[in-house]
Amino acid sequence: MSWSWVGKASKYTAVGRITVRSHLAYVADFAFRSLFLLLILYIFMQVWTVTFEGEGTDRIEGYTYKQIIWYLIVAESVILAFPKLVAKIETEVKNGDVGYQLLRPIHYVLYHYSAFMGEALIRFMVNLAIGSMLGIAVFGWSTPSLVSLAALAVVLLGAFTIQYAMNMMVALCAFWVEETRGLDFVYSKLLFTIGGMLLPLEMFPGALQTISGWLPFQGIAYFTAKTAVRFEAAEWIRMIGIQLIWIVVLMAGAFAVYRKGVKKLHVNGG
Repeated sequence: MSWSWVGKASKYTAVGRITVRSHLAYVADFAFRSLFLLLILYIFMQVWTVTFEGEGTDRIEGYTYKQIIWYLIVAESVILAFPKLVAKIETEVKNGDVGYQLLRPIHYVLYHYSAFMGEALIRFMVNLAIGSMLGIAVFGWSTPSLVSLAALAVVLLGAFTIQYAMNMMVALCAFWVEETRGLDFVYSKLLFTIGGMLLPLEMFPGALQTISGWLPFQGIAYFTAKTAVRFEAAEWIRMIGIQLIWIVVLMAGAFAVYRKGVKKLHVNGG
């Protein structure tokens, strides 16, 4: 049985590896599109420069100006790295391609997970490289520790997985509704706001901060960016624990929605 699991895992690893290789051919295209990130970051830099000057302090909720800008660089790099999974799944369901996908000797949800992770990794690395050029130009080069880099990699893996699970549940609603773009729009706006992409959660009002702390959105941009700029071992362990809980819950939800969707597909004749 152990060899069976190894064989199954190797199939999904191969999917991710093929996705990475295929997208490496388009790194230049990704880099060109990611230049928009520099404009976003430049605007944020102007906003936070005025904010810190207006407050007359070098720290806001424990963050320095340098930490805030690097926080935004990492958070934006994460959010802009995600593939358009909802649109892809919706198209497969509408065109009936999902029926052919189900005939493959590979699980539909896990297949898309492997492809999603491979593409998101390439996009994130390109985004971070471009964003870092601005950060280094403004603040200079500083060498991160190997421990903090390893911690960031683990949190990033959890962030991608949480994003995939929630995206997949939204995407699989295509089995029941004609259009899922509206649901994806609402989800993305929640991710931008209470997910901590625009602001660290520490800067939220008390009630909103408490609510955000009970939701899975924090496990994506906020946890990743905070680990990058303010790594603390105890806090990192807490964040990993929260991510693991949400990964189990959300992936279980994605598989459950998938099973119901496939049952509906079979009943209706595909």
